[in-house]
Amino acid sequence: MKIPIYQVDAFTDRLFGGNPAAVCPLEEWLAPELMQNIAAENNLSETAFFVKKDSIFELRWFTPAIEVDLCGHATLASAHVLYSHLGYTEEQITFSSVSGELGVARSNGRLVLDFPATPPSPAEIKEELIQGLGREPREAFRSRDYLAVFDNEDEILALQPDFSVLKKLDCLGIIVTAEGKGSDFVSRFFAPAVGIDEDPVTGSAHTTLIPFWAERLKKTSLHAFQLSRRRGELFCQYSGDRVKIGGQAKTFFTGEIIL
Repeated sequence: MKIPIYQVDAFTDRLFGGNPAAVCPLEEWLAPELMQNIAAENNLSETAFFVKKDSIFELRWFTPAIEVDLCGHATLASAHVLYSHLGYTEEQITFSSVSGELGVARSNGRLVLDFPATPPSPAEIKEELIQGLGREPREAFRSRDYLAVFDNEDEILALQPDFSVLKKLDCLGIIVTAEGKGSDFVSRFFAPAVGIDEDPVTGSAHTTLIPFWAERLKKTSLHAFQLSRRRGELFCQYSGDRVKIGGQAKTFFTGEIIL
């Protein structure tokens, strides 16, 4: 069996930036154990698999360790593969996932994700959070992930997490954020519990960040950077129960998996 594979850098306009994702278009679903093994072998933060069903595409995402319920950058990468390599010509793609229907549209040279918003609620600043991040955040919130708010961008850049401690927290990941110097807000994302110490650019985290900063800054159009080593740029819009997350993508390689 041969399976096509594409590796795409998402949320960047240049190679070797943004967040790399593997994308595997399928004719029909593989066994979950096989998809998990492929994701572990790829050893990227996410590997996406999709299958065309009528006019939509069923979509699933795997980290090297588990299947997850939402992934932004691998969805953006999947849309990029459809538009740039598989001849898809419609202005919008509809993906069906365990998180519901997810849209991706082309707009002004970007691909724009349409995802459900997941606003956070105030949370206790746990001792493990302080120890794991190496300093105490000003505030803490919780949605799927912990959201730790700091005073400024320099604090975000200076964090040197202890992933062995963060791994003990009862969440998928930990978002750290602050107002940006050259953007509305910045962030980093740590998810050692699912095999990703630091994710380069995390679309799903922005389903929480966008409503948080939209309320805090009293604006619905937001420009953001994720301050990983690879760095990602995101163009965001808050629409109540939905968020739009725009970015670019670049193909790194195409190939085949031989099973």
